[in-house]
Amino acid sequence: MTHVRVKMLIAGLVLIASVGYLAVAGVKSGWVYYLQVDDFLQGTDYQARRVRLYGLVSEENIEVYPARLTARFDLLGDNNSLTIHYQGVVPDTFKPGVEVMVEGKLDDTRIFQADVLMTKCASKYQSEEHAKRLEQAQ
Repeated sequence: MTHVRVKMLIAGLVLIASVGYLAVAGVKSGWVYYLQVDDFLQGTDYQARRVRLYGLVSEENIEVYPARLTARFDLLGDNNSLTIHYQGVVPDTFKPGVEVMVEGKLDDTRIFQADVLMTKCASKYQSEEHAKRLEQAQ
């Protein structure tokens, strides 16, 4: 093998290793657990990680500041609740009693800092079981 071919082979291997590393790092950082509030609070494994939580917005303790792009509310599970502080544009369909999904991380003060907030579809698209859960929560 000539000197030029050895250099090309080494450069190719470095390139392949770099692309492989970036792919693995991207997939790993994009991996987010999707949990219900009760499951999140029961397991200590998830509390130090970025996760997606879903539950119902509480009728109480809800503060929305559209001008500041923030919202603070309690997210209800079946047995527990968790205070959420959201930073970003608040959806028009966000209101008490609506099922939402938030994504973020629990901070040291046990408040979930979310940077993603999505509301579920309107009730006409929901199953009967889901409609019963909403009625029970209200």
